[in-house]
Amino acid sequence: MAFSLAFLVVLAWAVSGPIFQYSETWQLVINTGTTIITFLMVFLIQQSQNKDSQAMHLKLDELLQSIKEARDEMIDIEDLSEEELQKLAEQFKRKEKL
Repeated sequence: MAFSLAFLVVLAWAVSGPIFQYSETWQLVINTGTTIITFLMVFLIQQSQNKDSQAMHLKLDELLQSIKEARDEMIDIEDLSEEELQKLAEQFKRKEKL
C-alpha cells in the first residue's frame, strides 16, 4: 500500500513536469518531499528495531533464567563494554575448541 502510494505521488509529479515546464520549483518539490519522508522513516525504522531488539532480549533472558547452568551475568550482557564483550567471545571460542 505504501509503495503504491509513493509510486502514484512520483507518477503525478512526473506527469506534472510539462505543466510546470520542468522548473526548479517543480524539481524542488520532489527533492524536499523525499528528504522529509526519508528523515521521518529513519525514526520509524529505528523505533521498530528497538522494539524488536528489546523483545529478543526479553526472550533470551527468559531462556537464560530457565536453564540452571546458565550464568546470571549473561542476562545483562548488552551493558558490557566492547572489551568485555570481546573477552567473553574469546572464552566461548576457547570453549568450542574443547
